[in-house]
Amino acid sequence: MSTDGPSEATGLWLRWKRAHEMVRAAVIAETTAASGVSEPELSVLVCLHESGGSLRQNALAAALGWDRTRLSHLLTRMADRGYVARDKVPNGVEVTLCPEGRHTIDATLPTLESATRRHLLDRLGPDDTKTLKALVDRLLSGEGGG
Repeated sequence: MSTDGPSEATGLWLRWKRAHEMVRAAVIAETTAASGVSEPELSVLVCLHESGGSLRQNALAAALGWDRTRLSHLLTRMADRGYVARDKVPNGVEVTLCPEGRHTIDATLPTLESATRRHLLDRLGPDDTKTLKALVDRLLSGEGGG
């Protein structure tokens, strides 16, 4: 039986995963407590907000990296709560923030910003933040590329 620890690659993966989960959990706990929406709902609201308030449903699924069926079920629940509306348009479905969704995301963004600063950015120096952004951008540029 081997007493060797994980390989360098596995060890880094485990540390990356733990750091991500720790920061994510802290940010989401604060944000969902302040907003009353779930993490997936928050993701949809932020994505729609950043897009100017509406997106095609397939573009929203792609932006979130989610299966279209998962998104469709969530959007049904969010529409029932008055956060979004879905309208059939030629060749697809348009998802639009409703006033309640707009109010919720506008009220939640300051908490999301402060929680992200406190649990992530404040733990890094300015140079570390720039480096992290560059690394994440490089990783994301390879999305879907295997």
